Order: sequence, then structure tokens, then C-alpha cells
Amino acid sequence: MRIGIDVGGTFTDIVLIDDRKGKTRSGQGRRIHYTKVLTTPQNPALGVLNGIDKILRLTGASMADLDYMVHGHGTTIGTNALIERKGARAGLITTAGFRDVLEIARVERPDEGLYDILVDTPEPLIPRYLRTEVEERVGAHGEVVKPLDEASVVRAVSYLKDQRVETIAVSLLFAFLNPSHEARVKEICRQVYPEALVSLSSEICPEFREFERTSTTVINAYLQPIVERYVRNLIALLAEKYGPVEVRIMQASGGAMSAETARDHAVNIVNSGPAGGAVAGAFIGQLVGDDHVMTVDMGGTSFDIGLIIGGVPRVSSEGQFEGYPVKIPAVDVHAIGAGGGSIAWIDRGGALNVGPQSAAADPGPACYGLGGDQPTVTDANLVLGRLNPEYFLGGEMKLYPEQARAAVDSCIARPLGLSTEEAAYGIARVVNANMVKGMAGSSIQKGFDPREFTLIAFGGAGPLHACELAKEIGMQKVVIPLYPGALSAFGLVTSDIRHDYVQTIAKSAASLLPEELVRAYTAMEAKARDQLRAEKIADEDIEIEWTADVRYSGQAYELNVPVPHDGALTRKDIDALVTRFHALHQKTYAYSSADEPVDVINVRLIGIGQVPDVKLARQKRGPTSPRPALKGKRPVYFDGKGFVPTPIYERDLLKPGNVVKGPCLIEEIISSTVVTPGATARVDPWGNVVIRV
Repeated sequence: MRIGIDVGGTFTDIVLIDDRKGKTRSGQGRRIHYTKVLTTPQNPALGVLNGIDKILRLTGASMADLDYMVHGHGTTIGTNALIERKGARAGLITTAGFRDVLEIARVERPDEGLYDILVDTPEPLIPRYLRTEVEERVGAHGEVVKPLDEASVVRAVSYLKDQRVETIAVSLLFAFLNPSHEARVKEICRQVYPEALVSLSSEICPEFREFERTSTTVINAYLQPIVERYVRNLIALLAEKYGPVEVRIMQASGGAMSAETARDHAVNIVNSGPAGGAVAGAFIGQLVGDDHVMTVDMGGTSFDIGLIIGGVPRVSSEGQFEGYPVKIPAVDVHAIGAGGGSIAWIDRGGALNVGPQSAAADPGPACYGLGGDQPTVTDANLVLGRLNPEYFLGGEMKLYPEQARAAVDSCIARPLGLSTEEAAYGIARVVNANMVKGMAGSSIQKGFDPREFTLIAFGGAGPLHACELAKEIGMQKVVIPLYPGALSAFGLVTSDIRHDYVQTIAKSAASLLPEELVRAYTAMEAKARDQLRAEKIADEDIEIEWTADVRYSGQAYELNVPVPHDGALTRKDIDALVTRFHALHQKTYAYSSADEPVDVINVRLIGIGQVPDVKLARQKRGPTSPRPALKGKRPVYFDGKGFVPTPIYERDLLKPGNVVKGPCLIEEIISSTVVTPGATARVDPWGNVVIRV
């Protein structure tokens, strides 16, 4: 038995997969269970325990049967610390002369500020007076040019100790080629200031590009005490209530790692909840036979967009967290501030806006009755009849339509001279426009035609808007998967354990010797296997993947290319790598040049510990009539039609083969799907709702 937990800004989602033989307490043989509880922002671990307790009560299961738990988070812990600049007090130790690398950066302006003289890059997470230098120098080939002056290290650490930093980032020049100086700095830190946590660039980001390597290490140091305290607290609370529990933490790369490893690699777990959604989206895409998928996860706070190409989530080693560059493998998920809790407001020019501010879980939308008085997207959907106030979270949480109407009316409708319903629909249209813009940025701006993709929509609010989003951007097929309100948590619990390793080579492909590559990969593979075995992964469940970062000589950035192998490489294999690079460059940028010299910059290795597959039972197709699932009708507002008497179906009663035509609503415990006029939805053999727009 395994449990996946996704801590979001508003709700904490829990999925339990029961791998035990035999039927569940319900007697129906169903082995996947889900629920959600409100996130507890002051101490998210309490919300996690509330969710576990709830799922165990619902299923009659026991923690004694638990194999492991996978934890991910979308907008909490590390992400919030970056957004609010509330990370730990951190210091930086770097090579003499490189104290200001965080400010020099790349002399680039943010994309959104190219024409705005007031926009600037974010302030460094470590102020200048907490950045110190030590005397040492490693050369561009890894040779020691100037030995480490240990007295300068003692002075630097002593100064940072006097400044009461909690954590120290160490990023020395060319440490990715020769980490010996950084290792010695860490030893001195342990001697002089044993209370401080230490992050080494040679362990966190052992590859070239000084600014990005330093930035990644600084983010890790900035977040490490927060993540360490949270993980320690979570494990202690779990142990106190249930006894020892194996906890795995989701990474931004789409794979999990042990809680012990996560404590030292805090930067790897930022935005891990959205990665779980992408993993689950790939799983659902395989079920429905689509390998080109766009996933959209609309929760209470954010709207996360991901692309699945060839059945695999896009993973990039170049990214940003809140404007700060990071060089770690991360699923390419783009998030915008558009969720059910996003607040509607009117700007000074009289225009209606939605988000990015969110009412979150506390106080939440006005309709929650918890003290919120600002209109949100959830309030608008309730006014429009798209939500059932008596069936929110399956009836566990009552909604208050009168409070939703009051908030929309006082803050939006009256100031704009609109009816309450017109204002509510305006809120829905504006948030839809924001989301479509984000979808276009994640597809069209990257060279992908969204019309060639299937839209998989999930999150508590995703199915409410999916048909309108698809129609707006030109997509014809929408899939509302099983458990849409908790699909990211489902992705967490189905994810493999993963560890990534990298080594900078920086040589031309023509001069690169096969034995050099094999030597680098073999060293990384030994580390990967040792790590996975330490995490109790059997040898037969370990999978190793080799890739390389390749570019044309003189280019600034690389493309990652697979390196097929049988444990050995020949000159022909290197030539084949170059050929694959030309083809990938052509596909990515619409041009290539086989005559240009090619450089191999980094070699990368992924160590994967496979977990048992989740297999959903394929059900027999039944009659097309959905009449047994019809709950009745209620007025629902649609564009150009006003309120229309609309059939309401209970999703749990819909059977494979059932077909419903829009306009209609499909309600379930933790979500609701709007099937717009002209659209047709059918239930596939696995219980997914497939909509043709």
C-alpha cells in the first residue's frame, strides 16, 4: 500500500493505492482511493496528518500495511519561501574576485521588462555583506593554480558565524572539475561553525556556468534549513502517531528521493507537486492512446501547464524559480497565478482583472464562509450555477451562494454597472484568457501547435474550465481523467525514484575518446547504483539512462541527446550521437548544419529505481444511455444563452460507453466538469471522460 500527498496552496490532496490482494472494505475491488483536506499554511505537516487520517478512515486501511509515502508540494514550503523572501539567513563563500557574480549575472533583463525601465532582476538572496572570499584558484582544466589558503577560510567562516547565518553556500571557481578545495572548505566549516548547514556547488550543481551554478547552490542553502525542519517535523509527527514511516519526497524532475537525501538537496524539491501532475498526465495519455498531451492543473492558487511529447514529460536542466536561475533537471511546467481562489479586482483604469493574488485556504473564497470577502473564480462559478453548494467535496464542505453573490456584486458588478451574473461570467472569461495565454506560451512560443495535442485537465477547478479553454486555443479533444481533483497526488505515488548526475566534459566530438565517455559514465553509474541500493531498490529494478548535452561550437546553449549503450562505446557511437544531435537541432529550431563542428559539453546519467506499476482495470463497454447517472437539472449560465436548464450527472454512476451531450455538468466528489453546448462526452473503458469540443 502506498500513499501520495500533494500539498497545495489551498488543498492537500491524498491518494491511496492499495496493492494488497483481495477486495477493499467496499467489496467492489477498487484499489485507488482519494480525498482532500484544507492545507494548514502555518504548519503544512498538520494538514498532511489530517489527510492521512481521513484516507485511512475512508478506506479502513491501516498504516501497518503502508510500504511508503510520497510527498510533493506545489506552492508551499520552498516555493513560498522564495516568493516571500522568507528563506534562511545564508552566507556565501567564493573564490577571491567572484564575490559579485550573483549581481553581475548575465546582464540580461527579465522577459516581461524588456520595455519597462522599472523592471529589474530580483535582489540576490544573499546580500553582499554576507558574501565572503577565500584565496584559492583551480584552473580551467581542473588543475590547482593556487592552493587553498585555509587561514582565509577560517576568517570567512568565523565572520559568517558572527553574522549568525544558518546556512552557508560554497561555490568556488571550476569546482565542478576539481572539488577538493570545496570539500576542504566544508571540513573547516564543520570545525569552526558546526551548527551551520553547508551546500557545496560540486555536490548540488557540478557543471559549468559560474552564475547559474552559484545561483543554484545559493537557492539550495537558502531553503535547506526550512526544508530540513519541515521534513524532520513531518517524520517526527508521523512516527509519534503511526510509528516509523518511509517517506519519499518528490523532485521537480518527476522522480522521488528519500527524505534523508531531500534534506541536503532542497532546491530539487521546489515545485514538485506540478511535476507529479505531469507524470500522471503521461500515464493517462498512454491509457487513452495519445502521446502528445498538454496537461493543465487548475487548483486553488495556481494553473500549471505541461507538455508531454512522445509519451514523456519534457524535462529541462535550464530553468528559473521566481526569477532566479537554477540548473537542475526539472519537468518543464509553467505556472501562472490563476486558480479557484484567484481574486477578481478592478484596476485604476476600470478594467477587470483576475489574480495573481489568491484567497488561498485562509480565509479562502467568500463562499467558504470562513471570513473571505473578496470575489474569486470559485465564487463566480458558484454564481453561474457550475458548482453545487451542497456537494462541494462530496457534501463535506458547505458553500454559501449568498456570500459569493454579495462579494461579486459589491466588488465587481456595481462598480462596472453589470448584473451579478454578467460580472461573474466576466470573471470566468478573464481567468480563461489568462490561462489560454499561458497555454500558448507553453506550446506555440516553443514551436508546438496545440491543435495537435490532447488536453488533459485536472485539479479541483480544471474540469470546470477545460472545454472553454480547448475551444479558445483550437484543441478538439479534452480528457477529464479519473480522480481529477487529486491527480497530481496520483502522479506522486506512481513516480519512480530518481537521481541525476552530471559531469562537464567540454570537448569537441571529433577529439573525444570513447574511453573518456565510458569512464565518466561508469563513475556516475556506480554512484547511482550505490544510492538506489541504499534506498532499498533491488538491482533488477534499477534502470540507468545516459545522455549528453551537445551544441555546435560557439553556441551558448546545448540540446540534451540520448546516448544508447550496452556499457561500452565506440567511435561509431560518438558519430551516431552527433547525427542524433543534428536531427534534434533540426526538429527544435528548424535548421541544422552537418558541416559545423560539434561539442559535447556535459554528460548526464539518470539512475531510476522502478516502483510497481499501477494497472487500472479495463471495464466492459455498456449502453450509451447515461440515464441512471442523471441527478436532475438546474440553471447554469452559458455564453450567449444566459441561464439554461442543464442536466446534472453523477460521475461515479456513469459507465464505460455512456455518452452525454452538452450543455451538461458531470459532478463528482472533488471536482465538476462543464460540458459546453455543442460538445459531446463519452466515458472510456478506464472511467476517463473524453470530450470532443
